[in-house]
Amino acid sequence: MALGKAFSVAVTGVDGQVVEIEADIGRGLPGTHLVGLPDTALHESRDRIKAAVSNSGGSWPDSRVVLALSPATLPKMGSVYDLALALAVLHADKQIPRASMRRTVFLGELALDGRLRRIRGVLPAVLAAKNAGWSSVVVPTAALAEAGLVDGIDVFGARSLKDVVAWLRGEDDLVRPAPGVWDDGVSYPDMSEVVGQPEARWALEVAAAGAHHVMLTGPPGIGKTMLAQRLPGILPPLTEQEALEVTAIHSVAGTLPDDRPLIGSPPFIAPHHSTSVSAMVGGGSGMAKPGAVSRAHRGVLFLDECAEIGVKVLESLRTPLEDGEIRIARRDGVARYPARFQLVLAANPCPCAPARDVDCVCTPTVRRKYLGKLSGPLLDRVDLRIAMKAVATGALTDDVGETTEVVRARVTGARDAAAERWRDYGWRTNAEVPGPALRQKFTLPRESVRPIERALRNGSLTARGADRALRVSWTLCDLAGGNVPGIDEVGAALDFRDRGMS
Repeated sequence: MALGKAFSVAVTGVDGQVVEIEADIGRGLPGTHLVGLPDTALHESRDRIKAAVSNSGGSWPDSRVVLALSPATLPKMGSVYDLALALAVLHADKQIPRASMRRTVFLGELALDGRLRRIRGVLPAVLAAKNAGWSSVVVPTAALAEAGLVDGIDVFGARSLKDVVAWLRGEDDLVRPAPGVWDDGVSYPDMSEVVGQPEARWALEVAAAGAHHVMLTGPPGIGKTMLAQRLPGILPPLTEQEALEVTAIHSVAGTLPDDRPLIGSPPFIAPHHSTSVSAMVGGGSGMAKPGAVSRAHRGVLFLDECAEIGVKVLESLRTPLEDGEIRIARRDGVARYPARFQLVLAANPCPCAPARDVDCVCTPTVRRKYLGKLSGPLLDRVDLRIAMKAVATGALTDDVGETTEVVRARVTGARDAAAERWRDYGWRTNAEVPGPALRQKFTLPRESVRPIERALRNGSLTARGADRALRVSWTLCDLAGGNVPGIDEVGAALDFRDRGMS
């Protein structure tokens, strides 16, 4: 009997866990048996790794081979274990040195000729290996730049199984990631291209400064989409930690470009209005994949023609809007994905949506029903609501508004002020501050909150809405360079909640 070991990583959501792979070569009829809750793709790896070993100059044992993946109760999915499975067999068959396998994790899918193919979720897998105390990791060269984003662990890239075996035998070296500062190359349209709409521009600036949600209503062609597309440009660049979070999600989703291993700019995700619940929040068979809300993490989720989106899809947004993450239970377990995004809703005021409101032919019932898909609980989570008015002759002038760079400087200053204020509590933006903290630790003067108390008494504002109005008032204060919001900031925050639904 001969026993060999290798290690890989199982990724569940954006969390990873090191998996120990044992290979036992014993007596019995030739055959390969895989145990440890493998899925279909992992079951098929038996044939892939056998062909890869034979075509890479190695020899497959002519006896019974048992491969066990532990923890045995953890579902194993995908082809990420191919390389580790093959090395465990070679280790048991004494084709590679015993000591060479220590403290190294192996990731990668094998082709039949032994080539290593790229896999999803390399970044969270390498992060998990580092956090578990492993000293080195081997990945396919196609994923080397992505894996190299993680500091504190030695990363090696290999093109084939033959390269890895030669490295383990001390006969050759593997490729190391090239040092460098990665630029994701994303550029967003400039704010100076927007004609008029000062109120909507100001609302977008407030939203960017405090990470608040926005709803824009108005006739078609007025500039709702144009403004929404420019919101990511006025947001500050992602911090290193935020960039790794966003990149890990896109790595698991399989949307990370080969030439841009790091996402350093806030993402902009705009699903079609016919999207499904699974596409919006995540889903799929086996283990759930990230949806639009997670791919928009630390960025903007833009829902154009939101009145045309299904009610169930819209209601599915309520939990991630409140919690900043989404948990999806599927057959193979519960996947957790971060989902702290800024929501931008855009809608026409009615189905006919003429350029002038006086030309509308819809009845009051039809108008109410059109926007009735947006439930009260959902709208209660939207902090800023703006009804945009048509531009008369301003579109024909050559006046140029403020550029994205100018607006972003003010937004960055306001965010820095908020981050400094909340630093001891672990919050970075005003939108993240819990209601109890606003009401107890950072209580405003009684005179300042009288408009909110009045709105609560007459029933025009909910308790959640009051908390959100307080957050917006802190953002307005930060933009104005103040220390504590006054009655003017609180009144302006309440005014933002009353617009846009007429």
